[in-house]
Amino acid sequence: MVEAAQIFILGLGVSWSKKKETPLRHELLTTLLRDVSRSFYLTLRVIPHQVRTPIGLAYLLARASDTIADTTIVPWEHRKIALAQLRNRILGCQTELELSAIAQHQGMPEERRLLEHIDQALEILNSQSTQDRSLIRKVLDTITCGQEFDLEHFGDSSGSTIHALPTWDALDDYTYQVAGCVGEFWTETCLNHLPHAPKDRRDELLQLGVRFGKGLQLVNILRDIPADLRSGRCYLPASELSHHGLKPIDLLSSENSVRFSGYYGTLIDRTEDHLRAGWDYTNHLPRSWVRVRLACAWPILIGLATLGKLRHTSILDARQKVKISRCEVRKIIAKTVLLYPFPSRWRSLGELGKSR
Repeated sequence: MVEAAQIFILGLGVSWSKKKETPLRHELLTTLLRDVSRSFYLTLRVIPHQVRTPIGLAYLLARASDTIADTTIVPWEHRKIALAQLRNRILGCQTELELSAIAQHQGMPEERRLLEHIDQALEILNSQSTQDRSLIRKVLDTITCGQEFDLEHFGDSSGSTIHALPTWDALDDYTYQVAGCVGEFWTETCLNHLPHAPKDRRDELLQLGVRFGKGLQLVNILRDIPADLRSGRCYLPASELSHHGLKPIDLLSSENSVRFSGYYGTLIDRTEDHLRAGWDYTNHLPRSWVRVRLACAWPILIGLATLGKLRHTSILDARQKVKISRCEVRKIIAKTVLLYPFPSRWRSLGELGKSR
């Protein structure tokens, strides 16, 4: 079963724009994009060629901004300035953009190359259609604002000083800025480019797409609680922790796992609800959009499987690492591919691991 799915995926191949491309443009949108996109490249392999360039380019620019934000060896104030400069250039302003100091601190050579070739990536952005360029600029504007918020709120955090988001609304806004807006961008891009687009369901798809993105970001936040706490970051709302008799610093001790477990279960439930909305989103797309549905299904089902493991893990124990294995990922991919011809069995995949 797994082998058949692998053959299917490999057979899809990766073809980008049919326009003649310069070697550097081709490298940026293929080799470098693959090297910096990690697991997202699996999605890029499967989505239709009509949307591959705008989605791939948006991801490439988001990775550049994320690399800037995550270069902790550089003072956070300097990273914030660099992010603002990059956002201005993305939005079309011919302002200064100097990233060499940040590029030289990259431990991964592909991320250094990305920052070194950011001007060429921006040239590709400027060559896109007016519609695609507008959507890419809009989503990157929102993402970089979220990254700046993160730097402002957590920039001076450390292992001895933990800062937390104040309320659930603050967390909800943050997850929209760094992930929920991507669901909107993905939806608008597909509706603009793909045949048989259900434009009469645009508003519904946009709402579900936002929840889809938020759910994926919340999975990351829940999985990374121990590591974030030890770097002085607590994305869990201080007001809700206080309601359960906890302070952010209390989460550093696994002895508080029992006190934390009730609230933690509530967080998993909220995240699961978002991912179920993402599954609804996937099933609201035309069945002829096979590639898009598969690209949506994989992160949702991987996210649901991750939540299943988190429910049975002492998350405050920093020694425990929750991760879905490659074998498990391959099985998920195989099931989605092989069950796709059978609508009811395909839809039932979203019920796997349902905990309530």
